[in-house]
Amino acid sequence: MFKKREKMRNFKAGNYINQGTFKSFQPEIINKQWILESMELVNLLGQADRQLGRLDMYSEYIPNIDLFISMHITKEATKSSKIEGTKINIEDVLLDKEDVNEEKRNDWEEVQNYISALNLAIENLKNLPFSSRLIRETHKTLLKGVRGKHKLPGEFRSSQNWIGGASIKDAIFIPPTFDSVNEYMSDLEKFAHSEDFYFPDLLKIALIHYQFETVHPFLDGNGRVGRLMITLYLIEKGILKKPILYLSDFFERNKTLYYDNLMRVREKDDIIQWFKFFLVGVIETAKNSIKTFDGILKLQKDVELKIQELGSRSSNAILIINYLFQRPIIDAQIAHKITKLSLPSVYKLIKELENFKILKEITGGKRGKLFVFNDYLKLFR
Repeated sequence: MFKKREKMRNFKAGNYINQGTFKSFQPEIINKQWILESMELVNLLGQADRQLGRLDMYSEYIPNIDLFISMHITKEATKSSKIEGTKINIEDVLLDKEDVNEEKRNDWEEVQNYISALNLAIENLKNLPFSSRLIRETHKTLLKGVRGKHKLPGEFRSSQNWIGGASIKDAIFIPPTFDSVNEYMSDLEKFAHSEDFYFPDLLKIALIHYQFETVHPFLDGNGRVGRLMITLYLIEKGILKKPILYLSDFFERNKTLYYDNLMRVREKDDIIQWFKFFLVGVIETAKNSIKTFDGILKLQKDVELKIQELGSRSSNAILIINYLFQRPIIDAQIAHKITKLSLPSVYKLIKELENFKILKEITGGKRGKLFVFNDYLKLFR
Protein backbone atom coordinates (compact mmCIF):
# COMPACT_ATOMS: atom_id res chain seq x y z
CA MET A 1 0.00 0.00 0.00
CA PHE A 2 1.38 3.44 -0.96
CA LYS A 3 2.04 5.68 2.00
CA LYS A 4 2.55 9.40 1.61
CA ARG A 5 6.06 10.57 2.52
CA GLU A 6 6.98 14.17 3.19
CA LYS A 7 10.42 15.73 3.65
CA MET A 8 10.56 18.22 6.50
CA ARG A 9 12.14 20.80 4.20
CA ASN A 10 9.03 20.52 2.02
CA PHE A 11 6.74 20.93 5.02
CA LYS A 12 3.57 22.82 4.18
CA ALA A 13 1.75 24.22 7.23
CA GLY A 14 -1.53 25.02 5.51
CA ASN A 15 -3.44 27.79 3.74
CA TYR A 16 -5.56 30.81 4.58
CA ILE A 17 -9.07 30.23 3.30
CA ASN A 18 -11.55 33.06 2.68
CA GLN A 19 -14.63 32.58 4.87
CA GLY A 20 -16.40 35.72 3.70
CA THR A 21 -15.71 38.25 6.45
CA PHE A 22 -12.39 36.70 7.52
CA LYS A 23 -9.69 34.26 6.43
CA SER A 24 -9.13 31.19 8.59
CA PHE A 25 -5.93 29.17 8.58
CA GLN A 26 -6.66 25.59 7.59
CA PRO A 27 -3.60 23.45 8.44
CA GLU A 28 -2.46 20.39 6.54
CA ILE A 29 -3.04 17.04 8.24
CA ILE A 30 0.00 15.61 10.08
CA ASN A 31 -0.65 11.85 10.06
CA LYS A 32 1.78 10.96 7.31
CA GLN A 33 5.38 9.78 7.10
CA TRP A 34 7.96 12.50 7.56
CA ILE A 35 11.59 12.23 6.44
CA LEU A 36 14.12 13.88 8.74
CA GLU A 37 17.14 15.28 6.87
CA SER A 38 18.55 17.97 9.19
CA MET A 39 21.73 16.75 10.89
CA GLU A 40 21.47 19.66 13.32
CA LEU A 41 18.08 18.32 14.41
CA VAL A 42 19.45 14.78 14.70
CA ASN A 43 22.22 16.13 16.96
CA LEU A 44 19.77 18.07 19.15
CA LEU A 45 17.49 15.04 19.30
CA GLY A 46 20.39 12.92 20.57
CA GLN A 47 21.19 15.48 23.27
CA ALA A 48 17.54 15.71 24.33
CA ASP A 49 17.19 11.91 24.54
CA ARG A 50 20.35 11.68 26.68
CA GLN A 51 19.19 14.38 29.11
CA LEU A 52 15.72 12.80 29.40
CA GLY A 53 17.38 9.44 30.10
CA ARG A 54 19.46 11.02 32.88
CA LEU A 55 16.38 12.71 34.33
CA ASP A 56 14.30 9.53 34.18
CA MET A 57 16.97 7.72 36.23
CA TYR A 58 15.90 9.84 39.22
CA SER A 59 12.52 8.08 39.08
CA GLU A 60 14.43 4.85 39.71
CA TYR A 61 16.84 5.71 42.48
CA ILE A 62 15.05 8.37 44.55
CA PRO A 63 12.90 6.10 46.75
CA ASN A 64 10.36 8.76 47.76
CA ILE A 65 10.26 10.76 44.52
CA ASP A 66 6.46 11.07 44.72
CA LEU A 67 6.97 13.43 47.69
CA PHE A 68 8.60 15.96 45.38
CA ILE A 69 6.39 15.60 42.30
CA SER A 70 3.58 17.74 43.72
CA MET A 71 5.95 20.73 43.85
CA HIS A 72 6.98 20.15 40.23
CA ILE A 73 3.29 20.15 39.30
CA THR A 74 2.68 23.32 41.34
CA LYS A 75 5.53 25.08 39.56
CA GLU A 76 4.27 23.92 36.14
CA ALA A 77 0.73 25.10 36.91
CA THR A 78 2.00 28.50 38.03
CA LYS A 79 4.27 29.01 35.00
CA SER A 80 1.79 27.73 32.41
CA SER A 81 -0.97 29.96 33.80
CA LYS A 82 1.44 32.92 33.86
CA ILE A 83 1.92 32.59 30.09
CA GLU A 84 -1.83 33.18 29.81
CA GLY A 85 -1.63 36.36 31.91
CA THR A 86 -2.09 35.35 35.57
CA LYS A 87 -0.07 37.43 38.04
CA ILE A 88 0.29 34.89 40.83
CA ASN A 89 3.55 33.39 42.12
CA ILE A 90 4.31 29.97 43.56
CA GLU A 91 4.19 31.20 47.19
CA ASP A 92 0.60 32.41 46.69
CA VAL A 93 -0.41 29.13 45.04
CA LEU A 94 0.72 27.19 48.14
CA LEU A 95 -1.57 29.21 50.44
CA ASP A 96 -5.17 28.39 51.28
CA LYS A 97 -7.67 30.54 49.38
CA GLU A 98 -8.60 32.68 52.40
CA ASP A 99 -4.91 33.58 52.91
CA VAL A 100 -4.53 34.87 49.32
CA ASN A 101 -5.01 38.57 48.53
CA GLU A 102 -8.52 39.10 47.16
CA GLU A 103 -7.33 40.50 43.82
CA LYS A 104 -5.30 37.30 43.21
CA ARG A 105 -7.99 34.78 44.11
CA ASN A 106 -9.26 34.26 40.55
CA ASP A 107 -5.70 33.55 39.44
CA TRP A 108 -5.25 31.23 42.44
CA GLU A 109 -8.36 29.26 41.41
CA GLU A 110 -7.14 28.92 37.82
CA VAL A 111 -3.78 27.54 38.97
CA GLN A 112 -5.48 25.13 41.42
CA ASN A 113 -7.65 23.90 38.53
CA TYR A 114 -4.52 23.32 36.44
CA ILE A 115 -3.02 21.24 39.27
CA SER A 116 -6.26 19.22 39.53
CA ALA A 117 -6.47 18.81 35.74
CA LEU A 118 -2.88 17.57 35.47
CA ASN A 119 -3.23 15.16 38.40
CA LEU A 120 -6.49 13.81 36.98
CA ALA A 121 -4.98 13.43 33.49
CA ILE A 122 -2.00 11.48 34.87
CA GLU A 123 -4.39 9.21 36.79
CA ASN A 124 -6.63 8.81 33.70
CA LEU A 125 -3.63 7.70 31.61
CA LYS A 126 -3.79 4.40 33.49
CA ASN A 127 -7.10 3.60 31.76
CA LEU A 128 -7.31 6.03 28.83
CA PRO A 129 -4.87 6.44 25.93
CA PHE A 130 -3.50 9.83 24.87
CA SER A 131 -6.62 10.88 22.97
CA SER A 132 -9.26 13.52 22.28
CA ARG A 133 -11.30 12.04 25.11
CA LEU A 134 -8.42 12.43 27.58
CA ILE A 135 -7.81 15.98 26.34
CA ARG A 136 -11.50 16.92 26.71
CA GLU A 137 -11.69 15.44 30.24
CA THR A 138 -8.60 17.44 31.21
CA HIS A 139 -10.05 20.63 29.72
CA LYS A 140 -13.29 20.13 31.64
CA THR A 141 -11.41 20.13 34.96
CA LEU A 142 -9.23 23.06 33.90
CA LEU A 143 -12.18 25.41 33.31
CA LYS A 144 -14.49 24.19 36.08
CA GLY A 145 -15.86 27.18 38.05
CA VAL A 146 -13.30 29.73 36.78
CA ARG A 147 -13.28 32.55 34.23
CA GLY A 148 -13.67 30.22 31.26
CA LYS A 149 -16.54 28.20 32.78
CA HIS A 150 -19.03 29.48 30.16
CA LYS A 151 -16.74 28.52 27.26
CA LEU A 152 -17.83 24.88 26.83
CA PRO A 153 -15.55 23.06 29.33
CA GLY A 154 -14.71 19.62 27.99
CA GLU A 155 -16.17 20.28 24.53
CA PHE A 156 -14.56 21.23 21.25
CA ARG A 157 -15.72 24.63 20.05
CA SER A 158 -18.87 25.10 17.99
CA SER A 159 -18.05 28.65 16.90
CA GLN A 160 -15.12 30.56 15.42
CA ASN A 161 -12.35 31.79 17.71
CA TRP A 162 -9.28 33.94 17.13
CA ILE A 163 -5.98 34.85 18.79
CA GLY A 164 -5.03 38.45 19.64
CA GLY A 165 -7.04 41.56 18.86
CA ALA A 166 -10.29 42.85 20.32
CA SER A 167 -12.30 41.31 17.47
CA ILE A 168 -11.81 38.89 14.60
CA LYS A 169 -11.16 41.87 12.28
CA ASP A 170 -7.87 42.75 13.98
CA ALA A 171 -6.88 39.21 15.09
CA ILE A 172 -3.24 38.12 14.94
CA PHE A 173 -4.25 34.61 13.95
CA ILE A 174 -7.56 32.94 13.06
CA PRO A 175 -7.62 29.13 13.56
CA PRO A 176 -9.56 26.76 11.30
CA THR A 177 -13.35 26.78 11.15
CA PHE A 178 -15.17 24.99 13.97
CA ASP A 179 -16.71 22.40 11.63
CA SER A 180 -13.21 21.07 10.81
CA VAL A 181 -11.97 20.72 14.42
CA ASN A 182 -13.11 17.10 14.92
CA GLU A 183 -11.36 16.04 11.72
CA TYR A 184 -8.10 17.71 12.74
CA MET A 185 -8.21 16.26 16.26
CA SER A 186 -8.91 12.79 14.85
CA ASP A 187 -5.87 13.16 12.58
CA LEU A 188 -3.75 14.35 15.53
CA GLU A 189 -4.82 11.35 17.62
CA LYS A 190 -4.04 8.92 14.77
CA PHE A 191 -0.59 10.50 14.36
CA ALA A 192 0.11 10.11 18.10
CA HIS A 193 -0.50 6.35 17.90
CA SER A 194 0.50 5.58 14.31
CA GLU A 195 2.74 2.54 13.86
CA ASP A 196 2.67 2.89 10.09
CA PHE A 197 5.01 5.89 10.12
CA TYR A 198 8.07 6.03 12.37
CA PHE A 199 8.97 9.46 13.71
CA PRO A 200 11.04 10.21 16.87
CA ASP A 201 8.70 10.72 19.81
CA LEU A 202 10.15 14.08 20.86
CA LEU A 203 9.60 15.48 17.37
CA LYS A 204 6.20 13.83 17.29
CA ILE A 205 4.98 15.63 20.42
CA ALA A 206 6.58 18.87 19.19
CA LEU A 207 4.53 18.58 15.98
CA ILE A 208 1.41 17.56 17.94
CA HIS A 209 1.79 20.60 20.22
CA TYR A 210 2.20 22.92 17.23
CA GLN A 211 -0.82 21.40 15.45
CA PHE A 212 -2.98 21.53 18.59
CA GLU A 213 -2.20 25.23 19.16
CA THR A 214 -2.89 25.91 15.47
CA VAL A 215 -6.26 24.10 15.50
CA HIS A 216 -7.12 25.77 18.84
CA PRO A 217 -9.97 23.30 19.40
CA PHE A 218 -11.39 24.94 22.55
CA LEU A 219 -12.86 28.39 23.13
CA ASP A 220 -10.50 28.89 26.09
CA GLY A 221 -7.60 27.10 27.78
CA ASN A 222 -5.85 25.88 24.60
CA GLY A 223 -2.38 27.04 25.66
CA ARG A 224 -2.52 25.36 29.05
CA VAL A 225 -3.97 22.10 27.71
CA GLY A 226 -1.46 22.06 24.84
CA ARG A 227 1.50 22.40 27.20
CA LEU A 228 0.09 19.84 29.61
CA MET A 229 -0.22 17.35 26.73
CA ILE A 230 3.57 17.28 26.33
CA THR A 231 4.10 15.64 29.72
CA LEU A 232 1.16 13.26 29.25
CA TYR A 233 2.58 12.07 25.92
CA LEU A 234 6.05 11.46 27.37
CA ILE A 235 4.56 9.40 30.20
CA GLU A 236 2.28 7.36 27.94
CA LYS A 237 5.16 6.52 25.59
CA GLY A 238 7.32 5.38 28.54
CA ILE A 239 9.94 8.07 27.92
CA LEU A 240 9.35 9.23 31.49
CA LYS A 241 8.14 6.98 34.30
CA LYS A 242 7.00 9.92 36.41
CA PRO A 243 5.69 13.42 35.55
CA ILE A 244 8.96 15.25 36.19
CA LEU A 245 9.50 17.28 33.00
CA TYR A 246 7.51 20.43 32.30
CA LEU A 247 8.34 22.92 29.53
CA SER A 248 6.15 25.83 30.69
CA ASP A 249 9.02 27.41 32.65
CA PHE A 250 11.14 27.47 29.47
CA PHE A 251 8.22 28.73 27.36
CA GLU A 252 7.39 31.43 29.93
CA ARG A 253 11.00 32.68 30.05
CA ASN A 254 11.08 32.70 26.23
CA LYS A 255 7.46 33.72 25.72
CA THR A 256 8.02 35.94 22.68
CA LEU A 257 10.15 33.30 20.95
CA TYR A 258 7.56 30.64 21.82
CA TYR A 259 4.76 32.50 20.04
CA ASP A 260 7.03 33.74 17.23
CA ASN A 261 8.24 30.23 16.41
CA LEU A 262 4.67 28.87 16.32
CA MET A 263 3.65 31.71 13.95
CA ARG A 264 6.79 31.19 11.87
CA VAL A 265 5.63 27.66 11.03
CA ARG A 266 2.27 28.97 9.79
CA GLU A 267 3.72 31.90 7.84
CA LYS A 268 6.97 30.44 6.48
CA ASP A 269 6.38 26.65 6.72
CA ASP A 270 9.47 26.55 8.96
CA ILE A 271 8.81 23.52 11.13
CA ILE A 272 12.57 22.95 11.58
CA GLN A 273 13.00 26.16 13.60
CA TRP A 274 10.09 25.13 15.86
CA PHE A 275 11.66 21.68 16.36
CA LYS A 276 14.99 23.27 17.30
CA PHE A 277 13.34 25.59 19.81
CA PHE A 278 11.35 22.70 21.30
CA LEU A 279 14.39 20.40 21.63
CA VAL A 280 16.50 23.15 23.19
CA GLY A 281 13.64 23.56 25.67
CA VAL A 282 13.67 19.84 26.48
CA ILE A 283 17.48 19.82 26.93
CA GLU A 284 17.53 22.93 29.12
CA THR A 285 14.51 21.88 31.19
CA ALA A 286 15.83 18.35 31.76
CA LYS A 287 19.20 19.76 32.90
CA ASN A 288 17.45 22.19 35.27
CA SER A 289 15.24 19.40 36.63
CA ILE A 290 18.32 17.24 37.29
CA LYS A 291 19.90 20.19 39.11
CA THR A 292 16.71 20.59 41.18
CA PHE A 293 16.71 16.90 42.15
CA ASP A 294 20.39 17.07 43.10
CA GLY A 295 19.53 20.07 45.27
CA ILE A 296 16.62 18.18 46.84
CA LEU A 297 18.82 15.17 47.69
CA LYS A 298 21.46 17.40 49.30
CA LEU A 299 18.82 19.32 51.26
CA GLN A 300 17.17 16.09 52.38
CA LYS A 301 20.48 14.82 53.75
CA ASP A 302 21.22 18.14 55.52
CA VAL A 303 17.76 18.23 57.11
CA GLU A 304 17.98 14.59 58.27
CA LEU A 305 21.31 15.33 59.98
CA LYS A 306 19.81 18.33 61.80
CA ILE A 307 16.68 16.60 63.07
CA GLN A 308 18.67 13.65 64.41
CA GLU A 309 19.67 16.05 67.17
CA LEU A 310 16.06 16.04 68.36
CA GLY A 311 16.42 12.48 69.64
CA SER A 312 13.03 10.90 70.43
CA ARG A 313 11.21 13.90 68.86
CA SER A 314 12.88 13.33 65.47
CA SER A 315 10.14 10.90 64.32
CA ASN A 316 7.50 13.65 64.61
CA ALA A 317 9.87 16.10 62.91
CA ILE A 318 10.22 13.65 60.00
CA LEU A 319 6.42 13.57 59.60
CA ILE A 320 6.42 17.36 59.28
CA ILE A 321 9.39 17.35 56.87
CA ASN A 322 7.68 14.78 54.62
CA TYR A 323 4.62 17.03 54.48
CA LEU A 324 6.81 20.03 53.69
CA PHE A 325 8.44 18.25 50.74
CA GLN A 326 4.96 18.09 49.18
CA ARG A 327 3.74 21.50 50.32
CA PRO A 328 6.45 23.71 51.84
CA ILE A 329 4.12 25.97 53.87
CA ILE A 330 2.66 24.87 57.20
CA ASP A 331 0.92 26.18 60.31
CA ALA A 332 0.53 24.80 63.83
CA GLN A 333 -2.91 23.28 63.14
CA ILE A 334 -1.61 21.24 60.18
CA ALA A 335 1.44 20.13 62.19
CA HIS A 336 -0.96 19.10 65.01
CA LYS A 337 -2.99 16.93 62.57
CA ILE A 338 0.14 15.33 61.11
CA THR A 339 1.88 14.50 64.38
CA LYS A 340 -1.15 14.09 66.75
CA LEU A 341 0.91 16.03 69.31
CA SER A 342 -0.68 18.53 71.70
CA LEU A 343 -0.55 22.14 70.48
CA PRO A 344 2.06 23.19 73.10
CA SER A 345 4.31 20.32 71.91
CA VAL A 346 3.69 21.32 68.29
CA TYR A 347 4.72 24.92 68.96
CA LYS A 348 7.87 23.68 70.68
CA LEU A 349 8.73 21.41 67.73
CA ILE A 350 8.13 24.22 65.21
CA LYS A 351 10.39 26.50 67.27
CA GLU A 352 13.15 23.89 67.14
CA LEU A 353 12.75 23.60 63.35
CA GLU A 354 13.01 27.39 63.19
CA ASN A 355 16.21 27.28 65.24
CA PHE A 356 17.61 24.76 62.74
CA LYS A 357 16.68 27.27 59.98
CA ILE A 358 14.49 24.60 58.38
CA LEU A 359 11.34 26.69 58.91
CA LYS A 360 10.93 30.44 58.59
CA GLU A 361 7.90 32.40 59.85
CA ILE A 362 6.44 34.54 57.04
CA THR A 363 3.34 36.29 58.40
CA GLY A 364 4.77 38.32 61.28
CA GLY A 365 1.51 37.99 63.23
CA LYS A 366 0.95 36.67 66.74
CA ARG A 367 -1.87 34.40 65.59
CA GLY A 368 -2.35 32.32 62.46
CA LYS A 369 1.38 32.14 61.84
CA LEU A 370 2.57 30.47 58.64
CA PHE A 371 5.98 28.85 58.30
CA VAL A 372 7.82 28.16 55.06
CA PHE A 373 10.44 25.53 54.21
CA ASN A 374 12.41 28.25 52.47
CA ASP A 375 15.49 26.33 51.27
CA TYR A 376 13.20 23.84 49.52
CA LEU A 377 10.97 26.50 47.99
CA LYS A 378 14.07 28.27 46.59
CA LEU A 379 14.79 25.20 44.43
CA PHE A 380 11.53 25.79 42.52
CA ARG A 381 11.67 29.57 42.14
